[in-house]
Amino acid sequence: MSYISKTYMIVLLPLFFFGSQVVYAVQESRVARAIFTTKIVEREPIDQILILSNKIQNVFFFTDLRHFEGQSVTHKWVYNDKVESVVTFKVKGPRWRVFSRKEIKPAQLGKWTVVVQDEAGRSVKASVFRLIENAEKQVILPAVN
Repeated sequence: MSYISKTYMIVLLPLFFFGSQVVYAVQESRVARAIFTTKIVEREPIDQILILSNKIQNVFFFTDLRHFEGQSVTHKWVYNDKVESVVTFKVKGPRWRVFSRKEIKPAQLGKWTVVVQDEAGRSVKASVFRLIENAEKQVILPAVN
């Protein structure tokens, strides 16, 4: 067999077995991390709030977004089944870190939720923390990257 015939065999055999269909790998959009924190330093959370004393009034919500580029993503802050704040971000890269901040009044005790929504309004993640009066019972963990 000549060199040219062997080359055509190498090129044509995969087409024969696999067809001419081209397969593309599509990255699925996801939220890699979603964390309540007391502070953001260099675009990263310093800790992770689970239960927070009402002595601290500023709470941040951090999200590490993957493959949402070109889309808008929203943080919807919810307290007592009422939307308290809506913050929308334009995602400009395959990995995009964003955060929103909410000033919480000491009397707003109980469950706080942030729902992360894609631009179609679908909920893609939800996170919860609880605001309490007793500072001794708060639970704040180290941030996990």
